[in-house]
Amino acid sequence: MKIAIGADHGGFNLKKEIVALLEELGHEYKDFGTHSADSIDYPDVAIPVAEAVAAGEFDRGILICGTGIGIGIAANKVKGIRAALVHDSFSAKATRQHNDSNIMTMGERVIGPGLALDLVTTWLDTDFEGGRHSNRVDKMRAYESK
Repeated sequence: MKIAIGADHGGFNLKKEIVALLEELGHEYKDFGTHSADSIDYPDVAIPVAEAVAAGEFDRGILICGTGIGIGIAANKVKGIRAALVHDSFSAKATRQHNDSNIMTMGERVIGPGLALDLVTTWLDTDFEGGRHSNRVDKMRAYESK
């Protein structure tokens, strides 16, 4: 699987740990930054990651900031993106099964690295169920195409 990953300064350290996990799992990835703990604005990372995922250059994306909220809001401004904030195993699985999320967001200041790595693995390993959920996702896609 090809993964686009990015973080602002608030998610920089957790991003490094997730990149190591992606390498361990054998996923191809591109790190969209940031590449230091210096302060940056989260849309500067979220939007390029979201655009690359929406364009089909990557299968999925992972974004990290301090809370996971701002970076997710920015990503969801891009047509075709279904970015979901994940803090627990149930939501990591459900957002893939029911919402076909294509970007996962997390907050480094909210969850620890051990849980974050488990959530990434769960999210990457879970497929979209389709069925009754397809109709709901299709309605979002139709709205975006207006």
